[in-house]
Amino acid sequence: MDKIVVLDFGSQYSHLICRRIREFSVYAELVPYDISYEELQKLNPTGIIFSGGPSSVYSSDAPIPENKIFDMNIPLLGICYGHQLIVNKFGGKVKRANKEYGSSLLTIDSDKDLLNEIGKSMKAWMSHGDEAEQIPEGFKIIGHTENVKAAAIAFEEKSIYGIQFHPEVVHTEQGTGILKNFVLKVCGAKQDWTMEGFIDTAVERIAKIEGNVLCGVSGGIDSTVVALLIHKAIGDRLKCVFVNNGLLRLNEEKEIKDMFKDNFKVDFTSINAAEQFLGKLNGVEDPEKKRMIVGEEFIHVFTDFAKNGGPFKWLAQGTLYPDVIESGVSKGPAAVIKSHHNVGGLPDWLNLEILEPLRELYKDEVRKIAKILEVPEKLFMRHPFPGPGLSVRIIGEVTPTKLEICKIASKIVEEELMNSGLYEKVWQAYAAVGDDRAVGVVGDERRYGNIVMIRVVDSVDAMTADWTRLPHELLEKMSNRITNEIEDVTWVTYTISSKPPATIEPQ
Repeated sequence: MDKIVVLDFGSQYSHLICRRIREFSVYAELVPYDISYEELQKLNPTGIIFSGGPSSVYSSDAPIPENKIFDMNIPLLGICYGHQLIVNKFGGKVKRANKEYGSSLLTIDSDKDLLNEIGKSMKAWMSHGDEAEQIPEGFKIIGHTENVKAAAIAFEEKSIYGIQFHPEVVHTEQGTGILKNFVLKVCGAKQDWTMEGFIDTAVERIAKIEGNVLCGVSGGIDSTVVALLIHKAIGDRLKCVFVNNGLLRLNEEKEIKDMFKDNFKVDFTSINAAEQFLGKLNGVEDPEKKRMIVGEEFIHVFTDFAKNGGPFKWLAQGTLYPDVIESGVSKGPAAVIKSHHNVGGLPDWLNLEILEPLRELYKDEVRKIAKILEVPEKLFMRHPFPGPGLSVRIIGEVTPTKLEICKIASKIVEEELMNSGLYEKVWQAYAAVGDDRAVGVVGDERRYGNIVMIRVVDSVDAMTADWTRLPHELLEKMSNRITNEIEDVTWVTYTISSKPPATIEPQ
């Protein structure tokens, strides 16, 4: 399989480069910038991309890849900081410039190869404080903006390119087209990354493992697809366990039991551990601590079950690439955004080996697999739900009152979206609650109650998200129902922060 390898220099957009490339059926993998020449050779890349990053090439601690990597005689594309690395390496000059953040008009000076069929100009997303003052010998300028004369450069004989802007973000017009030109036209990569192929490879690999597998299922698309893949590979050596942690959506336990019973021929067990989880969370306010506690309690439950219902050698989980990235244990120099219960929450004493078949996939890729495996549409279109459950939608301590508010308010939000025909058109929707309170008037009496925050977002892969512009009339219905049907709520707000800078979940 042809492969594009992306060297990660710390850009918040690094993983989006891989995501965009996979959209046109070519496999892309992210590796740390300091990967050795020998290790990179073993990956046998068809092309290499240097990501952007916050550093300056002239800083003493600037991240620099091994020199041999520049001379591998395979196509190379540098983006933003990666572009400046190429300029600096081949004898050009990079200078400090006025920081530029936002959209600029890129004029195309040469429409060969990288910028082929892009047009005469396009909007390009800039995020940089340095720029190329002098390009190296052998390179030519193929695109410029009003402020950056060398916004795109090329050494065509060696298939080396540099661009100062970010083609991977949606704010860059024709950005996907530029990446596609590099991958398909410059690198000549074959489009052989398909989910049908992934299923075959995953099943073949899983079939070779020894021992029984315990799979934690939540009723969500990720863990369900994991269970079906493993069952396809090893059959009755798989046992699925659903744990009610007391932090589920309204009536969710019954819905999940019915769904597995009616649709899947797997060994399924349900465990009610609500009291155990809520007891451990009592008095805990810090969101990271809550995530870690939930993660550890899941492992306690699974380990106890394994002792009595086993023996088991493996614990399977529905971990995805974004989970790994945000938990700070990805292959690049990413910062920890928030620990995911099935990644950062795994304790050292776990005596089961971890099986994560979807660890390198994005959410939309998992949904494609679900379609192929004929997962029922009701589950297929179900909104993502965080592993730590409502504990991360309750800001501060998890209390019975806030838990009840969160369950009922979220159900109202989902019901009104379904009634309006919008549920399947948005990525995720829920209601959150914290400790803030506000005065309201019910009848002629003053009431001091909780504030509920409605959150509805649009996304493709959960890496980035934008708040959904719902009709005002729909928001009014949600607000009226929440304040009328939940006695402890007086105010309802709508959250309009996108990711980044916010995250999809409040904690």
